[in-house]
Amino acid sequence: MSDPSAYESYRSGLALLESGNHHAAVIALMRAREVEPEAAMVREALGRAFFGAHRYREAAAEFQAVVDGAPTNDYALFCLGRCLQLLGAHDDARRPLALAACLRPERDDYRAYRDAARRLAS
Repeated sequence: MSDPSAYESYRSGLALLESGNHHAAVIALMRAREVEPEAAMVREALGRAFFGAHRYREAAAEFQAVVDGAPTNDYALFCLGRCLQLLGAHDDARRPLALAACLRPERDDYRAYRDAARRLAS
């Protein structure tokens, strides 16, 4: 990130996220995204903040942006799938969760959520 204020907003957002202050982290990370909309690390952190604030639709959009730029990012795929599950879109959650589980077969949590999405899909 080239703009120091974007970097400062990002670092501030991460600190807030790590302390569990998801709502404040959203504000800081949205400032960083305004300056650096293509920065995957900002989008992923913002997705985490939205997720922690129970704003799953907005979190899904951030994780989708990361996946669009990096289709093999297992963490972003997993988080996208979890957001979709929490929104009740189990059919839509199956693909990103299956991809995440294939990319990281050692992750029991990825497989468990993938299997749950399969069971709950209509």
